[in-house]
Amino acid sequence: MANVAWQLAVLAALIAAFFVRLPQVSGLSMEPHIRSGEYVIINTFAYRIGTPRRGDIVAFRHEGDARAIFIKRVIGIPGDRVAVERGQVYVNGVELREPYVAHGDDRTFEETTVPEGSVYVLGDNRAESEDSRFFGPVNDNLLIGRAVAGIWPPRMLGGL
Repeated sequence: MANVAWQLAVLAALIAAFFVRLPQVSGLSMEPHIRSGEYVIINTFAYRIGTPRRGDIVAFRHEGDARAIFIKRVIGIPGDRVAVERGQVYVNGVELREPYVAHGDDRTFEETTVPEGSVYVLGDNRAESEDSRFFGPVNDNLLIGRAVAGIWPPRMLGGL
């Protein structure tokens, strides 16, 4: 029995080392869905075998700050045209329904086409988010993985 427990512990350590990260969220950009101080599970294997999809919550590094991990929602994928008019997001000319946005803003940003190998990301709390509206699309090589679940505090426990 102790041998099985030891094997499970080694397996869990390997999975944690190679397939997940557990960053603590710092900032208001994803509120109310993900709050500052919460810990989330990042599946670091997700984009080794697949590609980001609209609606995914992704973790990435920003070219301007290689130490910090950013967490935002994918709004546009390669080839998409993304525009923001008075706070309303349009993808390929179609108004995007965003029930996850509780705190919008009324700013306007020029339409941009998402280049190959990149994604366009926005925070759910638009008024408090530094995102693709300001720094442009995120290159795929800067993606760490997909946020899949919250784990701490206990009220956060569950899928994202």
